[in-house]
Amino acid sequence: QVQLVESGGGSVQPGGSLRLSCGASGFTFYFDTYAMSWHRQAPGKERELVAAITGAGDGTNYADSVKGRFIISRDNAKNTVYLQMNSLKPEDTAVYYCNPGGFNSGNYFSYDYWGQGTQVTVSS
Repeated sequence: QVQLVESGGGSVQPGGSLRLSCGASGFTFYFDTYAMSWHRQAPGKERELVAAITGAGDGTNYADSVKGRFIISRDNAKNTVYLQMNSLKPEDTAVYYCNPGGFNSGNYFSYDYWGQGTQVTVSS
């Protein structure tokens, strides 16, 4: 079965950086067949898409709130997707999840597979 294991979260001061990792296994097809994404969910809020990347890693998109601060990347040889988060703000505080999916007319769609998430807390 599909397994997604997120790691790299923690507590950081505003302006700091973190790098999240997500190891994936159990996919029906090769890992690079799937677009991948990071989502986040803050307390009392709905889960939101933060960043997505194509299977080959040659295309990305980002939520407006993180553009210019976050970078999504992937290593298909390691079945791993990353999220480099810079210039972190308190409003970035959330549980972060990785997710497999695809792109349709430039829009990312999710398959319903989720890991346990990793907590990111930005506070002074």
